[in-house]
Amino acid sequence: QVQLVESGGGLVQAGGSLRLSCAASGRIFSINPMGWYRQTPGNQRELVARITSGGNTNYADSLRGRFTISRDNAKNSVYLQMNNLKPEDTAVYYCNALVRPTSTSRTDIQYWGQGTQVTVSS
Repeated sequence: QVQLVESGGGLVQAGGSLRLSCAASGRIFSINPMGWYRQTPGNQRELVARITSGGNTNYADSLRGRFTISRDNAKNSVYLQMNNLKPEDTAVYYCNALVRPTSTSRTDIQYWGQGTQVTVSS
Protein backbone atom coordinates (compact mmCIF):
# COMPACT_ATOMS: atom_id res chain seq x y z
CA GLN A 1 0.00 0.00 0.00
CA VAL A 2 1.10 3.53 -0.76
CA GLN A 3 0.10 6.80 0.86
CA LEU A 4 0.28 10.19 -0.79
CA VAL A 5 0.33 13.13 1.60
CA GLU A 6 -0.26 16.58 0.16
CA SER A 7 0.41 19.96 1.69
CA GLY A 8 0.60 23.60 0.72
CA GLY A 9 -2.95 24.50 -0.23
CA GLY A 10 -4.75 27.49 1.18
CA LEU A 11 -6.28 30.87 0.48
CA VAL A 12 -4.42 33.40 -1.64
CA GLN A 13 -5.29 36.60 -3.44
CA ALA A 14 -5.32 36.77 -7.20
CA GLY A 15 -1.81 37.27 -8.51
CA GLY A 16 -0.29 35.43 -5.60
CA SER A 17 1.63 32.16 -5.46
CA LEU A 18 1.37 28.81 -3.74
CA ARG A 19 3.56 25.72 -3.71
CA LEU A 20 2.00 22.32 -3.32
CA SER A 21 3.96 19.33 -2.12
CA CYS A 22 3.17 15.63 -2.21
CA ALA A 23 5.19 12.87 -0.60
CA ALA A 24 4.64 9.20 -1.34
CA SER A 25 5.46 6.47 1.15
CA GLY A 26 4.98 2.74 1.38
CA ARG A 27 5.80 -0.13 -0.91
CA ILE A 28 7.50 1.70 -3.77
CA PHE A 29 10.06 0.54 -6.29
CA SER A 30 9.44 3.35 -8.73
CA ILE A 31 6.87 6.00 -9.54
CA ASN A 32 6.28 7.02 -13.11
CA PRO A 33 4.72 9.45 -13.61
CA MET A 34 3.73 11.65 -10.70
CA GLY A 35 1.36 14.50 -11.22
CA TRP A 36 -1.30 16.91 -10.12
CA TYR A 37 -4.95 17.05 -11.05
CA ARG A 38 -7.68 19.41 -9.93
CA GLN A 39 -11.40 19.28 -9.56
CA THR A 40 -14.19 21.76 -9.00
CA PRO A 41 -17.73 20.89 -7.88
CA GLY A 42 -19.76 19.30 -10.63
CA ASN A 43 -16.80 18.88 -12.93
CA GLN A 44 -14.47 16.05 -13.82
CA ARG A 45 -11.00 15.87 -12.43
CA GLU A 46 -8.58 17.40 -14.91
CA LEU A 47 -4.87 17.16 -15.46
CA VAL A 48 -2.79 20.07 -14.24
CA ALA A 49 0.69 18.69 -14.87
CA ARG A 50 2.67 15.49 -14.65
CA ILE A 51 6.32 14.56 -14.66
CA THR A 52 8.21 11.38 -15.39
CA SER A 53 11.08 10.03 -13.35
CA GLY A 54 13.36 11.32 -16.07
CA GLY A 55 12.00 14.83 -15.75
CA ASN A 56 9.80 14.99 -18.82
CA THR A 57 6.77 17.15 -18.17
CA ASN A 58 3.46 17.93 -19.68
CA TYR A 59 0.96 20.57 -18.68
CA ALA A 60 -2.61 21.54 -19.33
CA ASP A 61 -2.27 24.07 -22.15
CA SER A 62 -4.07 26.79 -20.22
CA LEU A 63 -1.66 26.54 -17.29
CA ARG A 64 1.65 26.40 -19.09
CA GLY A 65 3.83 29.31 -18.06
CA ARG A 66 2.17 29.93 -14.71
CA PHE A 67 2.55 26.49 -13.12
CA THR A 68 5.76 24.49 -12.78
CA ILE A 69 5.97 20.87 -11.74
CA SER A 70 9.09 19.29 -10.30
CA ARG A 71 10.01 16.15 -8.39
CA ASP A 72 12.60 14.68 -6.09
CA ASN A 73 12.96 11.02 -6.96
CA ALA A 74 15.01 10.26 -3.86
CA LYS A 75 12.17 11.55 -1.68
CA ASN A 76 9.35 10.16 -3.83
CA SER A 77 7.96 13.66 -3.87
CA VAL A 78 6.39 15.97 -6.41
CA TYR A 79 5.86 19.70 -6.22
CA LEU A 80 3.69 22.23 -8.01
CA GLN A 81 4.70 25.88 -8.02
CA MET A 82 1.71 28.01 -8.92
CA ASN A 83 2.28 31.65 -9.81
CA ASN A 84 0.01 34.48 -10.85
CA LEU A 85 -2.97 32.58 -9.50
CA LYS A 86 -6.42 33.42 -10.78
CA PRO A 87 -9.86 32.89 -9.22
CA GLU A 88 -10.54 30.20 -11.83
CA ASP A 89 -7.66 28.19 -10.36
CA THR A 90 -9.78 27.62 -7.27
CA ALA A 91 -10.20 23.86 -6.90
CA VAL A 92 -9.23 20.82 -4.91
CA TYR A 93 -5.81 19.71 -6.11
CA TYR A 94 -4.98 16.01 -6.03
CA CYS A 95 -1.60 14.34 -6.19
CA ASN A 96 -1.40 11.28 -8.42
CA ALA A 97 1.21 8.58 -8.69
CA LEU A 98 1.59 5.49 -10.84
CA VAL A 99 3.56 3.13 -8.63
CA ARG A 100 5.51 -0.02 -9.38
CA PRO A 101 5.63 -1.80 -6.01
CA THR A 102 8.67 -4.04 -6.58
CA SER A 103 11.29 -4.61 -9.23
CA THR A 104 9.47 -7.74 -10.35
CA SER A 105 5.96 -6.26 -10.39
CA ARG A 106 4.24 -6.68 -13.74
CA THR A 107 1.64 -3.99 -13.22
CA ASP A 108 1.67 -0.46 -11.88
CA ILE A 109 -0.91 0.79 -9.40
CA GLN A 110 -2.46 4.23 -9.44
CA TYR A 111 -2.82 6.15 -6.19
CA TRP A 112 -4.44 9.45 -5.29
CA GLY A 113 -3.86 11.82 -2.44
CA GLN A 114 -6.68 13.10 -0.27
CA GLY A 115 -6.73 16.47 -2.00
CA THR A 116 -5.80 19.94 -0.87
CA GLN A 117 -8.01 22.98 -1.31
CA VAL A 118 -6.68 25.98 -3.20
CA THR A 119 -8.84 29.09 -3.07
CA VAL A 120 -7.96 32.23 -5.01
CA SER A 121 -9.86 35.36 -4.08
CA SER A 122 -10.41 38.20 -6.51
